[in-house]
Amino acid sequence: MEHISMAIPEPHAIFLAWMPFKQLIGVTLVRTEADYERASAIIESLLDEIGNDEDHPLADVLDYLADQVKDYEDEHFPIPKSKPHEILHFLMDQHDLKQEDLADCASQGHISEFLSGKRAISKEVAKKLARRFHVHADLFI
Repeated sequence: MEHISMAIPEPHAIFLAWMPFKQLIGVTLVRTEADYERASAIIESLLDEIGNDEDHPLADVLDYLADQVKDYEDEHFPIPKSKPHEILHFLMDQHDLKQEDLADCASQGHISEFLSGKRAISKEVAKKLARRFHVHADLFI
C-alpha cells in the first residue's frame, strides 16, 4: 500500500493560522454557557450558509464546533436513553420547534409519522436531524 506523505507543519505555522481563526470565531472550546451560546449561534449561521452541502469548505468548521457543543451538552444536558421518536419529541420541545420547522429534514407527513413511531427514521433523515440539533445521528436510528 502506497503511503502519501504530507509535510507536517511546524508548531509556529499552526499558531499563526490558529490565532486569527480563534479570534474571529471567539470560541474554540465550549466550557461555559456563554461559549455554548456563541458556538450555537455560529453553528446556526454556518447551517444557513452550508445547508446540506457536506462538501462545502466550511463543513469541517461546522463539524468541529458541533463536536464541541455536543461534548458540552453531553456533560450539562444529558439526553436519557429513549426511542428515536421520543428523542425527536424531546429535542423539538427543547428548541421550541413545530413539525413544519423541520421541513429541511423531511416532509411534514414523514415527520408526523416519525413522531408517532409509525415510521422509522432513515439514515439520511437521521443525518439531517443530527446536523439540525447538533447531536449524533445514531440517536435517531
